[in-house]
Amino acid sequence: MNRLERLKIRTWAGRAKVIGTVLGIGGAMVLTFYKGPQINIWSTKVNLLKHKDQHVAASHGELDNHVLGSILAVASCFSYAIWLIIQAKMGERYPFDYSCTALMCASATVQAIVYAMCKEKNWSAWKLGWNIRLLTVAYTGFFASGFMVVLVSWCVRKRGPLFVSIFNPLMLVFVAILGSLILDEKLHLGSIIGGVLIVIGLYAMLWAKGAEMKSMATLSHSKSSKEAEIINVGTAPAKDDEDAIASDVSTAAAANPRQ
Repeated sequence: MNRLERLKIRTWAGRAKVIGTVLGIGGAMVLTFYKGPQINIWSTKVNLLKHKDQHVAASHGELDNHVLGSILAVASCFSYAIWLIIQAKMGERYPFDYSCTALMCASATVQAIVYAMCKEKNWSAWKLGWNIRLLTVAYTGFFASGFMVVLVSWCVRKRGPLFVSIFNPLMLVFVAILGSLILDEKLHLGSIIGGVLIVIGLYAMLWAKGAEMKSMATLSHSKSSKEAEIINVGTAPAKDDEDAIASDVSTAAAANPRQ
């Protein structure tokens, strides 16, 4: 819609974009919704949560929460896609990643404080100690909000929103691997198949973007060469006129040696 990306379905790069996008989305859906048989690749027996298994019967209210959560997750994906497009447009007129990130984080902080004060009335829940809660807040503030937003803004300005968004399904692969390493979660066949599809889709997209950038560089080089030829052709007659004038002067001087 905003002409930030051109599909060019008739070219190999355009086809690779479509195939990579479909494989990435399909791999994410397979990794999320399909489990299959359990696969024991490694067993670290490390569980940072250290919680006991508690089987609680699902109620009708919990089912409604799952439906609402799914709707909000889809809305979050659309909001993130729109935010990437806005970042690409804003980067053209305001290419300052740090100040832009500071403004966004300040605005988000005000909104989060107002929402938290409306939802959480217990002031003891606001206290932070030297525990995992303080580490979570610090990690979210410095890396998830500060460093990540700056990096995303820079990548969008350099390569476009599609290049950045294609890496999002790869996060599911890292979550599955880290969950099996530090949360004692089990890997399943769906995790392996989905991860492989996501990686193949990512490679297809990267190849397509690389081929597209090469073609654009070649086109710009040929365009600059043609402009240089036009300039040279325009200046060539002037040089010929100077040579003709110099030849006439030398001829006249030879015909009138006394002068």
